[in-house]
Amino acid sequence: MSLYETLFNKAKAFHGHVCPGIVLGTRLTIAGMRELGMDPLEPQRNLIVYIEIDRCGSDAVQAITGCSLGHRSLKHKDFGKFAAVFVDLETKKAVRVAVYEKKRAEHDKLDSKDVIRILGSCPEEEILKIEHVTIDIPENDIPGYPLGKAVCSICGELVMDNRHIIVDGKPVCKNCGTTSYYTVLEP
Repeated sequence: MSLYETLFNKAKAFHGHVCPGIVLGTRLTIAGMRELGMDPLEPQRNLIVYIEIDRCGSDAVQAITGCSLGHRSLKHKDFGKFAAVFVDLETKKAVRVAVYEKKRAEHDKLDSKDVIRILGSCPEEEILKIEHVTIDIPENDIPGYPLGKAVCSICGELVMDNRHIIVDGKPVCKNCGTTSYYTVLEP
């Protein structure tokens, strides 16, 4: 079994079904790790991945790299782009791999099974753009123990990794200090 097939099967099992996103996520993860000199079959303790979309391909990235939100090694940047930046914390090398289907218009006319087959076997340069990049990773984003904690002076909830803000000289969570993404319903 080829490296692609092995990793594709791992991503498929994690995601629960096959779709073009799993194929593309597998292909971009293989490319990103290869560019950093990392073996996708081995656990990577020095890898952080910034994924730019919250679609199927992100499951492939997580399944193959082992990076996750809980380990603080998978970061989501909500750009809606099928791309990821792979960062080697030890060497500080980083590579951004983006889906850049040169034949996208043709692929859109095909059924899903044909697209999956084509994307899985076509030359990498037909579907991916690879760029070596630099990235500044804030100290609070590095995996490990939290560098700072604060209790919100309004709601009393713990805020990890210095994600609080200061309002009137007091620590406040972003939900209380800015605009919350949810509304609490009265009982």
